[in-house]
Amino acid sequence: MSMNLAGESKNGLLFVGFNQDYGCFACGTDRGFLIFNCDPLKERFRREFDNGGIGIVEMLFRCNILALVGGGKNPKYPPNKVMIWDDYQNKCIAELEFRSEVKAVRLRRDRIVVVLENKVYVYNFADLNLLDQIDTMPNPKGLCALCPSSTNMVLACPGRKPGYVQVELYDDKPTKTQIIPAHNNALSQIALNLEGNLLATASEKGTLIRIFDTTRGTLWTEFRRGADRAEIYSLAFAPTSNWLCVSSDKGTVHIYSLAANVTPTVNNPAAELSEANRQSSLSFMKDLLPSYFSSVWSCAQFHIPESRCICCFGADNNSVIVVCANGRYYKYVFDPQKKEAKQEGYAIFLQDED
Repeated sequence: MSMNLAGESKNGLLFVGFNQDYGCFACGTDRGFLIFNCDPLKERFRREFDNGGIGIVEMLFRCNILALVGGGKNPKYPPNKVMIWDDYQNKCIAELEFRSEVKAVRLRRDRIVVVLENKVYVYNFADLNLLDQIDTMPNPKGLCALCPSSTNMVLACPGRKPGYVQVELYDDKPTKTQIIPAHNNALSQIALNLEGNLLATASEKGTLIRIFDTTRGTLWTEFRRGADRAEIYSLAFAPTSNWLCVSSDKGTVHIYSLAANVTPTVNNPAAELSEANRQSSLSFMKDLLPSYFSSVWSCAQFHIPESRCICCFGADNNSVIVVCANGRYYKYVFDPQKKEAKQEGYAIFLQDED
């Protein structure tokens, strides 16, 4: 999950993205890249170049291998190339070239996934052999989710129709494909949990967040963010899949309970939601009133002064990490019983250029 800030950066920051387990985040800048530990916040290392910017930095967990794509006004590498960087050797050890600009890269220990405007390519990491290619509808945001689990190879990307998600279950032989009609409007964000059995989706309308069971392609539940249109910036499951956090251009981060003990499994696909989430006081009349009144709302929420941000869950229980485009970092801890969240940390990880 990441933010591509090309064309709107005021501090030299071109990209921010979390790694696969949300333990770190990477920043691409107009002069190189930086890697930070999430919780507690700590700079791990940085690489500055004399001749250009990095528009995408994709980490491989916490190891020395990264995928880089040039970006900014003066790209370090062509924007149509993915460079595999070995930080121990401080150099690129391989590259993949395409006919158009790379929109996103996703890594796991055995795969490299490259997202273009209308296509997704899947490569074997060891020898860079092309294993699969998927046609999508126009995908300028580079939406794509890749399960990092070594026991479940799942990929989700936009389908060929607005609002549709294509899910590839590569461990099934032959590969099983789920085509999920998630929304009536075009997608704005998608996310998989760490196990790959749950998919969260949001549309450009941004009022509803839907959760699907990837093994069946069926809707499990939906959450309401609000009634007004909003741009969803990020969706992230907790490592245990019992919470979901959502950030949007309303400047609010919402936290929803999925309750670990009732999360859908192969043996219990019809699990019910936790009581932790809020519902309308008129939900008992849901058969007589519009669906808005029977919606499931967040169990806690908090406001970020800067609206452009991405979020994930921290190392401490019930904690959320927020990283903003202006170089600010926040840590919040939420109480699902009291339906509230309190700020516990704040830092500036990247200073403004001026």
